[in-house]
Amino acid sequence: MNDTNYAIIQDGGRQYRVTKGQVLKLARMSADEGQSIDLDRVLMIREDDKLQVGEPLLGKAKVVAIVMSHGRDRKIKILKFKRRKHHMKRMGHRQDHTMVKITDIVVGE
Repeated sequence: MNDTNYAIIQDGGRQYRVTKGQVLKLARMSADEGQSIDLDRVLMIREDDKLQVGEPLLGKAKVVAIVMSHGRDRKIKILKFKRRKHHMKRMGHRQDHTMVKITDIVVGE
């Protein structure tokens, strides 16, 4: 990613570096497919040579995205084993996610 315009957003306890047109997998959201959403937890925005850093968030900045689809990740297999105790437990987990496409980065001044 050598784009000069990007933003760093926070969602679900994770931080993402996003650019316009990028497709991103985020934690499950309650928005419908095709709906536009605003990601307003923006930590930093870079436009050409101008850099804005929040303390910790930028107040009026937001990233606009469109929900493309909802889905589930691949299964993560979990094995709990205790030697010499005749104990072995197998479990699995699939995390829900939402695919979004970044349409715009809005700098509110």
